[in-house]
Amino acid sequence: MAGTTAAHDRGHDDGELADDDLFADDDLLDEDASREGHLSALPVSVRARGLLLTVGGLVGFVAAFTLTVERFKLAENPGYVPSCSINPVLSCGSVMKTDQAAVFGFPNPLMGIAAFTVMTLLGLLVLSGTRLPRWVERGFQVGITLGAVFVGWLVTQSLTSIHALCPYCMVVWAVVVATFWTTTADSLDRGLLPVPAGLRGAARTLVEFRVLAAVLTYALLVALIGVEFWSYWRTLL
Repeated sequence: MAGTTAAHDRGHDDGELADDDLFADDDLLDEDASREGHLSALPVSVRARGLLLTVGGLVGFVAAFTLTVERFKLAENPGYVPSCSINPVLSCGSVMKTDQAAVFGFPNPLMGIAAFTVMTLLGLLVLSGTRLPRWVERGFQVGITLGAVFVGWLVTQSLTSIHALCPYCMVVWAVVVATFWTTTADSLDRGLLPVPAGLRGAARTLVEFRVLAAVLTYALLVALIGVEFWSYWRTLL
């Protein structure tokens, strides 16, 4: 009887060990599955991407909508002083009167209203768990890339030609920078943007250091603004 009991206990223990091993294997499979289809072990989470698109889209929309309203008021009354005209450097009014403020024949913020509406909608869909078609995500990648290029051109014009800054525009710049780096990292990580074998290491580095890339871009913008308008900033010290 004692031998039978001991054998039963050993069998029970062996069963528990077998179960533990099975669960351990399941954990490994889950970990491998979570990495499947990703270039990096530090992918952009779905929730983070959804929140960025939603919150960034809303912030950008408010800034673009406010700029549009201010632009219409200025058109109706040339003497109107926009709410974002704070001093000689931070002056929306000075920027709105330039040709660069209406590159395609209409106020630039109208494009922002449309673009940020789409961004917000996509963000809400991502947060809801909707799986976006790859052509939609690739289309957004193209759009945010063009937006980043356009912002880069506007920054250059503000610093070298207009010599004034629009606070609401800078809000849009900040949103585009964060969205561009995050979206690009996610596209590289999930294969939405094809990566040649020889560049996979560089792409993986970009994915894993996407936040640093955004921070460095912000730092560069701050440095350029500081240098360009230093003669004015030092009068405030």
